[in-house]
Amino acid sequence: MSLKPKKVDFNEIWTDLKSTAEAVIKLDKVERNVWNTSFTNVYNLCVAHPEPFADLLYEETKQFLKAHVENMMATRVNPPGADASGTEQPDLLKRYYDAWSEYSKGIKHLHSLYSYLNLQHIKKQKTSDADVVYGNLTTETMEQMEIGELGLDIWRTKMIEPLNYDLVKHILEGIKADRMGNPGLDDERVKIISGVMHSFVEVQTYNKIGSLKIYQWLFECPLLLASGEFYATEATALLQRCTVSEYIEEVIKILDDENKRAEKLLHSSSIPKLIKQCEEKFINERLDFLYSECKQMVSQENRKDLRNLYIILKPIPDNLKTRLIQTFLDHIKNEGLETISTLKGENIHIQFVEDMLKVHQKYTQLIDEVFENDPLFLSALDKACASVINRRPSDKQPCRSAEYVAKYCDTLLKKSKTSEAEIDQKLTNNITIFKYIEDKDVYQKFYSRLLAKRLIHEQSQSMDAEEAMINRLKQACGYEFTNKLHRMFTDISLSADLNNKFNNYLKQENIDLGINLSIKVLQAGAWPLGPTQVVIPFAVPQEFEKAIRSFEKFYHTSFSGRKLTWLHHMCHGELKLGYLKKTYIVTMQTYQMAMLLLFESCDSMTCKEIQNTLQLNAETFQKHMQSLLESNILVASSENLEDNTKIELNLDYTNKRTKFKITSALQKETPQEVEHTINAVDEDRKLYLQAAIVRIMKSRKVLKHNALIQEILSQSIVSFTPSITIIKKCIESLIDKQYIERTPNSGDEYSYVA
Repeated sequence: MSLKPKKVDFNEIWTDLKSTAEAVIKLDKVERNVWNTSFTNVYNLCVAHPEPFADLLYEETKQFLKAHVENMMATRVNPPGADASGTEQPDLLKRYYDAWSEYSKGIKHLHSLYSYLNLQHIKKQKTSDADVVYGNLTTETMEQMEIGELGLDIWRTKMIEPLNYDLVKHILEGIKADRMGNPGLDDERVKIISGVMHSFVEVQTYNKIGSLKIYQWLFECPLLLASGEFYATEATALLQRCTVSEYIEEVIKILDDENKRAEKLLHSSSIPKLIKQCEEKFINERLDFLYSECKQMVSQENRKDLRNLYIILKPIPDNLKTRLIQTFLDHIKNEGLETISTLKGENIHIQFVEDMLKVHQKYTQLIDEVFENDPLFLSALDKACASVINRRPSDKQPCRSAEYVAKYCDTLLKKSKTSEAEIDQKLTNNITIFKYIEDKDVYQKFYSRLLAKRLIHEQSQSMDAEEAMINRLKQACGYEFTNKLHRMFTDISLSADLNNKFNNYLKQENIDLGINLSIKVLQAGAWPLGPTQVVIPFAVPQEFEKAIRSFEKFYHTSFSGRKLTWLHHMCHGELKLGYLKKTYIVTMQTYQMAMLLLFESCDSMTCKEIQNTLQLNAETFQKHMQSLLESNILVASSENLEDNTKIELNLDYTNKRTKFKITSALQKETPQEVEHTINAVDEDRKLYLQAAIVRIMKSRKVLKHNALIQEILSQSIVSFTPSITIIKKCIESLIDKQYIERTPNSGDEYSYVA
């Protein structure tokens, strides 16, 4: 075959080509040699000499396709008399679908046959995608389409547009019948309806923009309108015969059926629009009815109904779900308050934490199972727990949650028979409650005091558990929060090393102290020893004197410029009682030991003699002497400890245990210590706020009152939430101290005094 342009007879070639085109469009069999000849004929007409016949070929093909589609309409799709009785009209969809199935395949084959015309003649006239998108088109550039596009466009104008009303009408009737289940759509009918609807899209697939325009205009708009009317009617009918629970179940089923039907029948772009219409009529417009039993469902924790209610409310905007969320929040809050309102006794801190954990775990599980861990419901749980945990019994009573949580940790970390794995799990759970505490500085104060007692009195179950807990606190609140706690640990480890060095020193100097001594050297700034930092007057017994002086000499030799203050009230030791029938080893506090040592050379003394010898104040003497009397090691001549009350050794003392303690009662936190801790927090807060105000004003120089308040709140929120009253007092205090001043021309503006 020669590709050289030559002179040809158009009519002769077109007659043969038209015959082939007719067979192709009807999906009739075309022999390979006929196909190849026709392919060549298209080429020859497009490159004919002296003048190409491309435009004429295009026009003749266009007229051929129009005639073919018109003929299909008249003889196959909508023949005369087909709708005379109306009984056969639903078959219009099948006739249309069959015709479209044939034509859409045929036009693809014809498009291939005309590939040279499409690529070389029509393509040259086409514009770029950018021209189409940005509208740089003229009438000339839009005159010709590729043959496949032309065929689809002719189908649209000659078939779809004349029949669109009838086609859409019967599709909608079929969908409505399927919704009502009378009769439902079988697979064949689904295929036909889906095929008809998708033809509305496919006839415009060549459009780079607006390819769904025909589909949306012809079918989607009527579908949504009809569906909305059907849903509204159905919703009204359901309301009249169903309870809330039954209504919700019916709506879930309807939504599921609509979604499945839409996936089978509709273009994917229509599915969300249809479902939204369904949600609007069944849910959004019926919220009052849906919420009418919401409180009852939540209070009874009816998981099935709540789950169903959540399923239908989940897709709607968040602002429409607030009633369910608020009801859920209030329910958790009420249960939490009810749980902790009856707590009492010595173990109130354990009950508080474990009961709140039960509430938290219960509703965390419920949110997982019922609300799919929805962030809105998790947030409601957080708000409810925070509200309960930070609740103050009254304006005059402080919130004690921080104290309880700190004491709960203390209970876990003290020596006990509980396994380390169980302790670790409980401490991890405890952090859940800790995170809700607003007054974290109060927790820090209590925790550090209790940790100090555990470390000093060697009551910790495990140093690894102690460090693990501090690391959890550091992760939750940052390094600054646990800085002093880490320093306390450092002091304990350094003290162990220091004791080893002191023992080596004693060996080298050949010094015998007569007692075994273990010293803990603590940094005053790191250890929260509270009012006990005020040294209580005490005449150290002669038995301790040599040991104390030896250690002081050793320490000052090793560390120059450091001052040692002995905190005897924090010390304890073991005293061996050898004057009884059995030998006893008793662990006791230093003052108690000093009192007993006075009886080394006598069997009885008066209270005044003991007090004067040891130089103890009346309160300290009474407290420690009372504990010895209660333990029955000493006996008094009268119940009240007066100056002349005689104290004697109980030479008939017996105890089942040969090794015991009488210091535990003294290590318990007293109400006075609790009050002091809370007062110390208040003082620390004032200093913190004043420092924050100075920092802010130094950087800003000038600031309005409200802006300063907001900055202070944002900085302090990590540790506590200060009241506006306290902030104002701190501002006034700094004005008095001349750190800041009010600007001359404004009453609510401050400036930094450099």
